[in-house]
Amino acid sequence: MTDASFEDGREAPLNLGALEEEDLKVLSSLLQDAVFPVTEMSWRASERRFALLVNRFRWEDRDAAERRGRAFERVQSLLTVDNVLGVSSQGVDRKDKDLILSLLSVTFEPGSDGAGHVLLTLAGDGALRLAVEALEVSLRDVTRPYKAPSGQAPDHGD
Repeated sequence: MTDASFEDGREAPLNLGALEEEDLKVLSSLLQDAVFPVTEMSWRASERRFALLVNRFRWEDRDAAERRGRAFERVQSLLTVDNVLGVSSQGVDRKDKDLILSLLSVTFEPGSDGAGHVLLTLAGDGALRLAVEALEVSLRDVTRPYKAPSGQAPDHGD
């Protein structure tokens, strides 16, 4: 009989926040290659909140899956940006309800007094630009992980 290892424990769903650029880099790395239908974007101007429901690859589990020879996983996660003053997009046809988008990165372009823009860069030259009064972004897993349909890990640029 062997003792249980850390990898044997059940991982809790992610629930992370970013109030600074360095924190946002962590969220961006976890969101790389997340996919979502264009219909899963929501901006509530009265609440100053932009939300995006994505299917993200579980980068935090990749090495353990490779070591143990088990399936790679994805999970549905909610990306929320607060303090949003305006939203603009480029290269995104929001009228095409069948459009599936792939998120490459989430970055912050600082302005004055803590304000700036959160930039969501998409595959295929698309982008979403959110004008924010202050940086406040959260990422929360909202479903149990499921086997990645492709069975493969995306190329993470390693």
